Amino acid sequence: MCLPPRKILIAADSFKGSLGSADVARAAAEGVRRALPHCEAVEIPVADGGEGFTEALLAAQGGTRRTLTVSDPLGRPVEASYGLLPDGTAVIETAAASGLPLLTQAERNPLRTSTSGTGELIRDAIGQGCRNVLVGLGGSATHDAGTGLLSALGFRFRDAAGQLLDPCGESLERIRAIDRSAVLPALQEIRFTAACDVRTLFCGPDGAAATFAPQKGADAAMVDLLERGSASFGSLIREQTGIDLQALPGSGAAGGLGGALAALLGARLRSGIDLVLDAAGFDTLLQDADLVITGEGRIDAQSGAGKAVWGVLQRARRAGVPVIAIGGRVAPEAAALPFSGCFALADENVSDQVAMQPDWARKRITDLVGEILLSGRFTE
Repeated sequence: MCLPPRKILIAADSFKGSLGSADVARAAAEGVRRALPHCEAVEIPVADGGEGFTEALLAAQGGTRRTLTVSDPLGRPVEASYGLLPDGTAVIETAAASGLPLLTQAERNPLRTSTSGTGELIRDAIGQGCRNVLVGLGGSATHDAGTGLLSALGFRFRDAAGQLLDPCGESLERIRAIDRSAVLPALQEIRFTAACDVRTLFCGPDGAAATFAPQKGADAAMVDLLERGSASFGSLIREQTGIDLQALPGSGAAGGLGGALAALLGARLRSGIDLVLDAAGFDTLLQDADLVITGEGRIDAQSGAGKAVWGVLQRARRAGVPVIAIGGRVAPEAAALPFSGCFALADENVSDQVAMQPDWARKRITDLVGEILLSGRFTE
């Protein structure tokens, strides 16, 4: 790139635990304006289905939020909100009511946590007249294979003796019947879409339990129990619906919630970042862009497996527009990702505690973007 860029798109995910996507974009845009006053900086909040998914779609399309009290992952009251887009679509983040940040470290236990609160949000949206429901699957504290969400919509899960089971991870292996007698009649009219950022399968060596349950508080014995439960429940679903979740990439998202939505509610599994970029008209914005800035809290090998930064990179590369990435931390393996530059906010001399302070991160993003643009370190 010989001439200074005239238009830069900023499409970064949130820096989780520090800044939301819109905050990151705003800070980066300030860096662009300081370094290149005559350059247009277009801010595009993005997300891949987790934290910030609703915010990104509301920023792209407009709409409102609705807040209510529902159940948190352990069944306690918590305030959570969902988005209502102008076309009547409800946008519901699993993380809002069933997310890991709602629990302390000591409370994390995927044998007991449930997606019931997310189902309560969906039930409310249906009551508001929504007939299109978009569920973002990232950031959950759960591995209940969607049984909590489904229970909130009227499904019941029974053991071999016909007794009702609590909708949680430790019950999965004992489920022998899926009782639909009390399911909301309106579900027949609802079109579900599930947005995810992973291709993880329902169970198996690289499935949901093995991959994500340890992050949710599971020890080795819990992982084994959840794996057996997922395999058993997956077999029951195949018997009753004919759907083999082991053939469905993304079925393991949110502790198997992706698979439950697909098999029992007919949901389509879609890339979360693609949904957001389509809503924002990203491909059109790329047509006269000279550079894209993306980023997330940590850039590593997983960034190239369906995360927001990867979705942004793929579209920009097809349009021939270079992309630079900024991350709170950048792992060595990120060097293999085909960015035109990949830059960390913090080096080894900066502690995580400092790096995650919003004011520090905001200023550092602004300063770093300005430094990169003035130095030309993004040229290919």
